[in-house]
Amino acid sequence: MTFAMAHNIDAFIGVVDATDDISDLAGGAGDAVLVTGIAIDRFATGWPLSASFVIRYKAALSAAATLSISSSVETAIDAAFTVPVVLQTTAFAVADTGAAGGSTQRGVFRIPCDFAGALQFVRLKFTPDLSASSTDIAELAVIAILGGQDYLPA
Repeated sequence: MTFAMAHNIDAFIGVVDATDDISDLAGGAGDAVLVTGIAIDRFATGWPLSASFVIRYKAALSAAATLSISSSVETAIDAAFTVPVVLQTTAFAVADTGAAGGSTQRGVFRIPCDFAGALQFVRLKFTPDLSASSTDIAELAVIAILGGQDYLPA
């Protein structure tokens, strides 16, 4: 690792918004529903070779109840994703579990993705799922940390 990388990581990565904010109520209309992310233009961001999609969450969970997340990353030649191609998928994984008596859990859930074979546009699609049948609620938002650009972000 160079001195510059150790002391100025912003010179080597790009960070973009990947979804709007999401609210999920256990057993409600938004629970276990697929969320389609914002199209990320790899050309406009320096042709990154990989990303870490970081899902930030705050979840009020009953005792032993869970927040789980599954995902897929798609690519396409246009921002409308007329013909999307799946780069990778991940099965449901537990992001967090409620403590005894219930608790508010905060954290991040990372989804790394290699853009080998990716076209100009990429996006994350994910499904948050609360295991409780009611009362539990989660607020989520996603950013993408981009790396390996042909040229470094400004």
